[in-house]
Amino acid sequence: MNSNVKRAVMAGLVSAAMLGGGVIGATMFSATSVFAASNTGITTNVRADASAAPGTPFVSNEDPAHEATESAAREAQENAGVRPTQP
Repeated sequence: MNSNVKRAVMAGLVSAAMLGGGVIGATMFSATSVFAASNTGITTNVRADASAAPGTPFVSNEDPAHEATESAAREAQENAGVRPTQP
């Protein structure tokens, strides 16, 4: 075999090995990064008012002394049945 032919064959084998290794490495890295990024084991439950039990409906305070001190926005929220966020 000619020296130039041997060199071309060797260059082709090395190129094919590098390409194959790159494809395998990219596939392996891609699969592990997908699993690492999709961690669903930790969940947080954040409520606006942690003092109320979940599922307890909101009951408006209609005491006249309370009504005199609250804002119109808070009264509107209470009338809508929403737990007030306004002072």
